Amino acid sequence: MITDLEDYIEAHISSEPENLKRIDRLTNLGHINGRMCSGHIQGRLLKMLVAMIKPKRVLELGTFTGYSALCMAEGLEEDARIDTVEADDELEEIIIENFSSSSHGGKITLHIGDALEVMDQWSENEFDLVLIDADKRQYSDYFQKAINLVKTGGFIIADNTLWDGHVTETCKHSGQTSGIIDFNDLVASYPGIEVAMIPIRDGITLIRKME
Repeated sequence: MITDLEDYIEAHISSEPENLKRIDRLTNLGHINGRMCSGHIQGRLLKMLVAMIKPKRVLELGTFTGYSALCMAEGLEEDARIDTVEADDELEEIIIENFSSSSHGGKITLHIGDALEVMDQWSENEFDLVLIDADKRQYSDYFQKAINLVKTGGFIIADNTLWDGHVTETCKHSGQTSGIIDFNDLVASYPGIEVAMIPIRDGITLIRKME
């Protein structure tokens, strides 16, 4: 049923660019965690959100193979830029190759390293949009830093915030599930922000910094 619904959605939204279709296929074939790739439905949403927000500076935490960064870059204006951070240095060559194969890759700067450490190089209010999609156990820590890096009126997007529905389970949680639950609880009561959650794919939370 889920597959039928996803097929229906994909048939009724903007088509997936051929370059991204190739990256998605190679990611799922070559990586044990290929499902982490954003994919057609979420990718088109990210592209549209960026086109609507019109950010000049974007920060992404968790590049993986570069699919989501390229989707966002596609929605950016020509003078806007993305900084994306990936912890796994073994992915660096693949990411660079994927960025180089896209006409939008020149808008993206890749940083290899621990996201919390890399974030220290930027100043407060430097970004218009931050996408959090890295180690789920550290989501709350990412948010605490990201909220200072985002300008007032800017946005934070957090991926995987429903975590296959595990967030509603009452049994013992894994470290990643607990990290997502703690993050969801944190932003639900955090002052000065507006929060919406979209049950698309594995859950996307949209956060707007109001103060």
